[in-house]
This record gives sequence, structure tokens and C-alpha cells, in this order.
Amino acid sequence: MGLAVLRAGLMGLAGVAGLAWSVGPTARAQVAITEPEDPLLPARFGGWIRTSEVTAAIAPASVSPGALTECGEQRSKVAAYARTGSGVQVEALEFGDRTGAYSAFTLIEEAEQAAAGGVPGGGPGPITGGGMAGTASGWWLTGLTVGKGLEAYQTVGAAAPGGAVVLSLVGKTVLLARFNQGSPEEDAQALTPLLEAMPKVFGSAAVVPVLPTLPPARGLVAGSLRYALGPMSYVAEGGVLPQGSLDWSMEPEAVTAQYDDARGKETLTLVQFPTPTIAKRAAKAIAAETLELKGNGRMQQQGTLVAVATGGFSGAEADAMVKGIHLNELAFNQDAHPPFKVVAAQAFTLLENIAILSGVLGAAAVLLGLFLGFGRAGYRVLRGRPPAVEVEFLSLHLAPQNKPAIFTESQAAEDESERS
Repeated sequence: MGLAVLRAGLMGLAGVAGLAWSVGPTARAQVAITEPEDPLLPARFGGWIRTSEVTAAIAPASVSPGALTECGEQRSKVAAYARTGSGVQVEALEFGDRTGAYSAFTLIEEAEQAAAGGVPGGGPGPITGGGMAGTASGWWLTGLTVGKGLEAYQTVGAAAPGGAVVLSLVGKTVLLARFNQGSPEEDAQALTPLLEAMPKVFGSAAVVPVLPTLPPARGLVAGSLRYALGPMSYVAEGGVLPQGSLDWSMEPEAVTAQYDDARGKETLTLVQFPTPTIAKRAAKAIAAETLELKGNGRMQQQGTLVAVATGGFSGAEADAMVKGIHLNELAFNQDAHPPFKVVAAQAFTLLENIAILSGVLGAAAVLLGLFLGFGRAGYRVLRGRPPAVEVEFLSLHLAPQNKPAIFTESQAAEDESERS
């Protein structure tokens, strides 16, 4: 009886599978599962408690929505927090990947520095040391960081009448915080729990842009590096090359960096194009439209990269700068690829999820078979029939039914004697 019930359950499961397949691919394609997004800003962090949500953005008005769209903005959130008499407003902007987030970071940094009326006093590059570097304009860079490379940047400025403006980049999220009191150092430290609570980024979205790592470190004005992904962000970040020569329809990336040392003041522009052919065509347009190249300015096109140096450097110094930049070299110690332990963790998680899914589907199949089998048996019992149907076996009846043929009398006598 047990085998009959199990057999009936399996037959029922096969029927359900056939019915599901018969609805066709169009109906199956309509089934979709959407996971809810994690909140951008938590209800509390490090003793700070959210008091309200703010509807207006706290970033400078000079940061245009169009420029943020070029960076790939996906969503944003503004909230106010309080702790022991102190208050802070935090705006979080999430982008599609680290590349867009870093471009937006430099865009907002440029707007904040312009609003403060000062010059950068720290760098947007990877932070490896501690301490604060101050300037007369009241703009600082803090050594506080989370992770390595582009995983976390932080720029801190003094705000009037007190407190600080803290701009942070964590993964693919840009955080802008405005404190109402306190010192820049203390306010930067107070934001650490929020930075550590931000979601981690993996896969292709976690790949850091290589172009911002190429400008040479000698003479670089800290905090002057800007990274643009479109014409609006390029102009807003102080790009010096003519717009028409860059051909933004080809989706290039551009870096602008300022230099100031004994050689003079110089602006370095690096533009990377999708192919060497497009880069060569753009180099010709830049050479024709940039007047500085007729003097001490210099340009170098190498593969997909175009490097242009314009400003107060001598021709020899500018030429040495652009010729010393190579796309296959990194100027900073950056983790350009996810570490092995991250890749291993992703592979383990994938295999673990596959095993769990297989187990769940197998258990569901067994339970469904038992349910349908016992249900069918119960239905037959309620109707006064046996719970299971005896299986009928087909037979070809190959056993001999006639006497064998007799060919000789002696053989017939022997057979007769054997039968007697």
C-alpha cells in the first residue's frame, strides 16, 4: 500500500508540472520577485538618533541634477539626527557603481569648496595617513578612512558659526553631513559609525576607475583632482579643454588636476576614450581648438588616452609630464580589483545558495508527492473504494499449452513411458 500511495503522489506531481508548463512562456515570464531596497540612512548610528526626514537637498545649489544624472544617480535621502544637544543633517546619494559615485564626490567637493570661497587643503585621493591639513580658507582633509583605495574618501571643511561639513565616499554612496557645532576633527570621528554601516559593494559595481590614479603625485595640489563622466560635470568641475573637441557622445572619461610647485602652475587634463581611433580623432580636434598648445602647452595621445598639460610650466616640463603618464601604470597604491577573499566569499555564497535552493525544491517535491498521494487515497476511501488500485501486469502467455509434436514411434514410446 505504501508503494502505491507514493506512486500516486508522484503521478500527481507530474500532472502539476505538466499543467505549469502548459501555461506557456508568456505567462511564466510575468512572474517576478522584487527584493525591497535597504534604507539609505539608518534610524540611528553611534548615539545619533534620527529626528526627522528633510525634503530639500543640503548639497550646494550649484550641483545641478543633470550633472548627478551623468554620474548615474539612482536614489537619495536626507535626514536630521540629534545627540546630546548637537545636530547634524545628512544627505546620502547612491549611484550605480563606484565610478559614478567618485565622479559625484569630486563634483560636490568642487561645489563645497567654491561655496566656502577657498582652495582645497586636502586631496580626494586615497587616504593613508592620519591628521588634519588645514588651510586659511577653513577647508581640511581628514585621515579618517574606512577600507582601502576608493572604498572610502573623506573631505572635511569648517562651517560657520561652528561644526563641520563632512563629505564622504563609501562604496557607491556619497554622504554629505552638516554639523551645527563642534570641531571638524570631532565631527569627522562622529561620522565613522555611519560610514561603517553603509552597504558594501561587490561585483562589477565595485570596480574602481583607473583614470583618476594616473596623475603624477609631484606638485599635485591636494584636493584639486576632478573626475567627470559627461559635459555638465566637466564644466562644473572646471574643465579647461573646449567642449566640442572632447566628443562626449563617445562617452569618454576626463580627469582635471591642478599642479603648483617650483615649475609653476599647470593644469593637467586626462581623457580616456573607448578606442584608440576615437582618441586619435579627438586629439586632432583638441590640437586645433586649444590655443595653449601653440605655446608651452603639450599633448600626448597614447592608445585610448589623451594627456594635455596647459599653464605656466615650460615646454620641456609640460612635455615630460604628459610623456610620463601611461595607462598601464598606477600612480597610487590602490586596490584596483576586488581582493581574493572577496571573490572566494562570493563563490562560497553562490554555492551555498544553490545547495539551499536544491534542498528546498527537493523537500517541496517530496511533500507535494505525499500530499497528493494521501489525498487521492483518502478520496478513494471516502467513496468506498480501496485506497490504492492494484497494478495489472500484461502477460504474453509464452508457457506451452499444446503437446509437443511426435516424430518417431520410439520417441512416442519413450514419452509415454515417462508420463506413466
